[in-house]
Amino acid sequence: MKFDHLRKSDYQLFCLIQKEIKRQKETIDLIASENFAPMEILEVMGSPLTNKYSEGYPGKRYYPGNIYYDEIERLAQERALKAFGLKEKEWAVNVQPYSGSPANFAVYNALLKPNDVLMGMNLTGGGHLTHGHKASITGKIYQSIQYSLDPKTERIDFKKVEKLAKKHKPKIIVSGLTSYSRTIDFKKFSIIAKKVGAFHMADIAHFAGLVASNLHPSPFPYADIVTSTVHKTLRGPRAGIIFVKRNSAAAKKQKIDLAEAIDRSVFPQLQGGPHNNIIAAIALTFKLAKGKDFKNYQRQIIKNSQALAKELKNRGFRLVAGGTDNHLMVIDLRKTGISGMEAEKILEKAGIVANRNVVCGDISPFKPSGLRLGTPAVTTRGMKEVQMKQIADFIFRLLFKKEKPNIIKREAAALCRKFPIYQNI
Repeated sequence: MKFDHLRKSDYQLFCLIQKEIKRQKETIDLIASENFAPMEILEVMGSPLTNKYSEGYPGKRYYPGNIYYDEIERLAQERALKAFGLKEKEWAVNVQPYSGSPANFAVYNALLKPNDVLMGMNLTGGGHLTHGHKASITGKIYQSIQYSLDPKTERIDFKKVEKLAKKHKPKIIVSGLTSYSRTIDFKKFSIIAKKVGAFHMADIAHFAGLVASNLHPSPFPYADIVTSTVHKTLRGPRAGIIFVKRNSAAAKKQKIDLAEAIDRSVFPQLQGGPHNNIIAAIALTFKLAKGKDFKNYQRQIIKNSQALAKELKNRGFRLVAGGTDNHLMVIDLRKTGISGMEAEKILEKAGIVANRNVVCGDISPFKPSGLRLGTPAVTTRGMKEVQMKQIADFIFRLLFKKEKPNIIKREAAALCRKFPIYQNI
């Protein structure tokens, strides 16, 4: 991938892309929602498949010329189901959502009317904006009821979740996370949802790769709908995906064809033509997810995450919920005198990217007290526990010992050179 044509037609843009590639190569990426897509994924995304319009679904398109693309989309669906051990007669899957937020909104749009009650984890507890936060359209259109963590244990308080559900009678209860570092008990959410007659939607965007590798409890035995992205632990293209249980008891009770309702919500209600090159990359992603190296990669993500958490704690950092069971952790900086924003900026100057994050007790997401770290990207580079110790030391030297970022930046770049991500770009 040499960008020879781009170099000739738009040298300014070519130079910016080269600078960004250089930044990625020389930066330690600890952003939990980011990863490095394999070269074959990049090739598919950059293919002529992007030229085709394919509004509709396989066998029911609004444009001619989709004979091969129908096969590609069906292949993506088949492989997505296979990756999670699902049977087509029990689960349907829509691979057209442009990303995770549109996927979540497509579910809400299919099942809720304006002012219906939506219940999800709040931002400071570790939930996502699309779980009903007021800054999201999901918190504006629907009546949002949000659960949080037990302030003492910093774990999900299921007694309070059930109490809120019984009081407010939500139509959808969302389980899932964006910054919660412990495993999710989907069975408990399912029991609560059934008690109040709600749909249970599990958002596994962050840890789908762990679920596919049987390293995190699966939501599929307990949820009516499962949504995900494809680019985090799954290491695929930027895209969303929706799995739908065909024999959902909640759907039968409400006399809804759940799969059909969500398909209509995605197209034509919210989207036009699907991104064909991305769906082809989804098909490749789920093939790679069944490969022998994928589970080893997922295991190493967790090993690295737990090693990094241990080393940070050894250096005096406080972690929300005491540590991690998955690919991420959140440092609580409130006793350090450094804000999440300040920590983020200091690390970036040193060639380390990790994002500021709210923690329980924060009032505003614009003035967070936490720093979220994740290990999918550094694990893709081939880094292991020894390198996590080095990274923890970098963070300690920057935030506690107040060393100059330019010194750490040279050391971080040297570490990255030992673990290259792309050889031919």
